[in-house]
Amino acid sequence: MKLPEGISLEINANKVKVSGEKGELKREVKLYYGMKIQKEDDKLKVISESDDRKAKALVGTVAAHIRNMAKGVTKGYTYHMKIVYSHFPVTVKVEGSKFIVQNFLGARTLRTAKIVGDTKVEINGQDVTVAGIDPEDTGQTAGNIELATRIVGFDRRRFNDGIYIGKKE
Repeated sequence: MKLPEGISLEINANKVKVSGEKGELKREVKLYYGMKIQKEDDKLKVISESDDRKAKALVGTVAAHIRNMAKGVTKGYTYHMKIVYSHFPVTVKVEGSKFIVQNFLGARTLRTAKIVGDTKVEINGQDVTVAGIDPEDTGQTAGNIELATRIVGFDRRRFNDGIYIGKKE
């Protein structure tokens, strides 16, 4: 795998640290089957001594994790979400590490979603933007927000209220 420009990569046994213009990410990678991670100039190699199917799958997984970390520290990850309601106007706000939804389907109880890690959540009218450099934290936060407004016990064809992921960048 060729490393993008502007990225520094440090490998210490099974710990990988990727730094870029937007920040740095650290990850502990499990290396089985005699796997090794090597950095040569501007290339990264994930090598396995074993040639069986599980080893090949794990090599691809580790390489994909490092590739996603590199993309996160250069471009970042962004989820564009849309607030949809038909009758009761929904109010949303961010308080610390919680995303709070008020008046969902006219209910008085608050619905909360956890904001994971260093993810930033911005609200612009009916649009919610979830952005961060860690792909797992950003995706989990967007999923938590979508899950907080999940409707149970109603016909989904008729009740379309909720906060939905529209576009991922």
